[in-house]
Order: sequence, then C-alpha cells, then structure tokens
Amino acid sequence: MHVDLNGKTVLVTGSPGFIGANLVLRLLREMKGGKIISFDSLNDYYDPALKRERLAEITEAARGAEAEHLFVQGNLADKEAVFGLFERERPQVVVNLAAQAGVRYSIDHPDAYIESNILGFYNILEACRHFPVEHLVYASSSSVYGGSRKVPFSTEDRVDSPVSLYAATKKSNELLAYSYAKLYDIPCTGLRFFTVYGPCGRPDMFYFSATKTLAEGGTIRIFNYGNCKRDFTYIDDIVEGILRVMQGAPERRTGEDGLPIAPSRVYNIGGGHPENLLEFVAVLQEELVAAGVLPADYDFEAHRELTGMQPGDVPVTYADSGPLERDFGFTPSIGIREGLRAFARWYKAYYG
Repeated sequence: MHVDLNGKTVLVTGSPGFIGANLVLRLLREMKGGKIISFDSLNDYYDPALKRERLAEITEAARGAEAEHLFVQGNLADKEAVFGLFERERPQVVVNLAAQAGVRYSIDHPDAYIESNILGFYNILEACRHFPVEHLVYASSSSVYGGSRKVPFSTEDRVDSPVSLYAATKKSNELLAYSYAKLYDIPCTGLRFFTVYGPCGRPDMFYFSATKTLAEGGTIRIFNYGNCKRDFTYIDDIVEGILRVMQGAPERRTGEDGLPIAPSRVYNIGGGHPENLLEFVAVLQEELVAAGVLPADYDFEAHRELTGMQPGDVPVTYADSGPLERDFGFTPSIGIREGLRAFARWYKAYYG
C-alpha cells in the first residue's frame, strides 16, 4: 500500500519494541521525506539485547532513507520529557505502542502497569491536547475481551470484565482516549492486537519461550491441556493494519449541541482464524526442525507437558476484523506456517 505520510513528523513510542521497530522500518522504507521519532525507555522487562538489535537495524535503515530518524530515550511516565519532546518536534501523527506488556507479569508487578499504561498514556493524551496532532493511534489489546464466550470478538461487544490488570489498563486507555477525543476534538484510533508473533519478537511470548526451552532440551508446558485457541497475527499484518489506520484519522464533526462528536474509533487486528494451541505447537516444531534449530529425530512427546489454565489467561481469542476490512480494505492473511517458518529461520540465524 502507498504510504501518504510524506513530509510529516511521526512519533512512534515503544520503538525499538517488537511492533514499534517493525513499523519504523516500514516507514523508513516508504516515507518520502519527513521525520520519524522513536521514543522508548529501553527497560529490561525482557532481554535489552533484542531491543538494541532492532535499534541497530533501524539505524542502518535510516542511512539510506529519505525520511530522517531520531531516537529519544525516555520514560512515558516522565511528563516533562514527553512535553519537551512534543514542544520541540511537534509530531503530526502519534502511534503509541509503548506499554508494559504481559498478562502474567501484571499479577505480581502491578506498579509497572499503572506507571506505563495509565500514567504514561495520560501524558501522551495531555501532550496531544497541548500540542495538537492530526491523529493519535494507540495500542489496545485482545485481552480487553476477558473471558468472553461470544465469538468472534466484536468491537461492539461489552468489555467490562477484564481478567488481568494488563487488560484493565488497556480498556482504561480506550476510555481515556474517548474522553480526550470528545473534550478536546483529538482524532484517536485504538487497535486491539491479537497475539502478535514473528522474527525478533518478544521472548516472553509462548512461541518464543517454547523455542528456547525446546532448543535447550527442556519441557514446554501447554496450558488448559492444549484446549486453547489463539488468533495469532503475524507482525507484517499488524504493521500493514497500523499503517492504513494511521492515514485514516476519524473525521472531526460537530453535533447538534455545537460540541464535538468524539472522533474516536477502535478496531480489531487479528487473523480471524483461531488456531488450536496443539496445532500451533506442531507447526512450530516442524519448522524448528526444518530450520535446523532442533534435530530431525527430536522427541517432542518427551518434551511437552499438558497442564491447567494460568491465572489471567483466556481459553479463546478470535477477532472479527470486518470493520477494518470495511474501512481500510485490509484483513490479515499470513498463516501460521509461513509466519513460524520466518521466525524459525530468524531464530537459527540469531542464536545459531
């Protein structure tokens, strides 16, 4: 798709995180002029070496790009730093991907989620209010659907029963964004991502941690006895979705009362084809053997254990991405075979 952000200043928070780095790389490839600002705290929630690897890739890509790139290290919870950045750079499009991620981690480390996902997001909203932007796009999550048994998950569904603090903070982001859109006429779009995976991803995600465990001869635990279904979404599909949405800000309109009609929308970005966890693991193992990460005679049965559900987990995630298709002509289409093959080959190249 043609990227019509040429000449603009785009701020991506959470780059060099997994999604952020891939978005910035795509923008560097396709933007004709303008400036891309990466903002991140480079915290050590997971191996910072992966973030440095992604940042090095971005730095290399920026050398041959027509758009300028600037990396700023800072914490979203530092209001002075966020306001200073907005005042200096005056971004026109903001993509907020910075967040404390992880469902299970939130059970024992609530402070990190309140600081990053609530206070940090509030600071972004305040900055967008005081230094007006054309569009704020922000990451929500499929976890807002909680334990909903109605599938597929629609953005029309009620989502007021989160089963983790992480999910509660993401739903809070949607509510805060809506109120700022209504009060200050800031065009905001939230994106509920569904289980994102791919090369150089997050090591705390199941496919990545399972690969490390298997490569080291350990045993992987498959929760809910394998009766979990996940709408896995490959990173390139996520980036394509974000790019399209960035260029389609909700229209500013005035209601009959003379006040703004909140220019606020929320979309799912998910594959729409939930995969059984056991099937996903089987494909992952096949691709790890094909890539040479595991030996051809690897005994999978001896290295996996079926176990019960974890607190904060949900049995099924399943996206209705119809509105994304309707408004932006895009539906994620990369299947798990293709996606896991790319991951397995990257893992072999990176870890050897």
